[in-house]
Amino acid sequence: MDALRTGRASDPALVTLADLLAGPVLPAARGLLGCRLSVGGVTVRITEVEAYAGTAGDPASHAHRGRTPRNAVMFGPAGHAYVYFTYGMHWCVNVVTGSEGEASAVLLRAGEVVDGLDAARARRPAVRRDVDLARGPARLCATLGIDRSAYGLDLLGDGPVRLRPAAAPVPDTALSAGPRVGVTGAHDMPWRFWITGDPTVSAYRRHVPRRRG
Repeated sequence: MDALRTGRASDPALVTLADLLAGPVLPAARGLLGCRLSVGGVTVRITEVEAYAGTAGDPASHAHRGRTPRNAVMFGPAGHAYVYFTYGMHWCVNVVTGSEGEASAVLLRAGEVVDGLDAARARRPAVRRDVDLARGPARLCATLGIDRSAYGLDLLGDGPVRLRPAAAPVPDTALSAGPRVGVTGAHDMPWRFWITGDPTVSAYRRHVPRRRG
């Protein structure tokens, strides 16, 4: 926790965010809604997230079976980026939460581009509607230009990928919760959170196992 506070005492809102991320994953996930993630001249306001509880009884988590070279950053400290490659083509970014050793993290599922719109459009020229630029975890990373190079970065520092508090907290009355999208275990845990009615929130699709043979 002291490491998270270093150099941030002059910004009480950033210290508050650091404290939130160092706590349990569900409050951290809810608190990330409305926060802003900036990379390479593009800023996205986070509108949808999913929580993953690591080794603590969450079979959908990448850390459920323990530490590996892929998931090592999930084991702490909080506030760092866990970036992974999926389906052989997409990057996804998570914010590590909790005490060191817990391996919990929050997947950033969707957001609204609030700055650098021209740069965002240039990165995704085939997208017709601006609300679709970062609508989904892979699209969010593509719009921001996030890839493996962001793995392990301190998001609360002054590095190339910066997470900053929301201009104003999103009230509980404006939040919704429901099942996570496309996971192969713990299908119905209501650990996905989003800003109710926001057009950038992705569509819900439950995982359907493939038939063999």
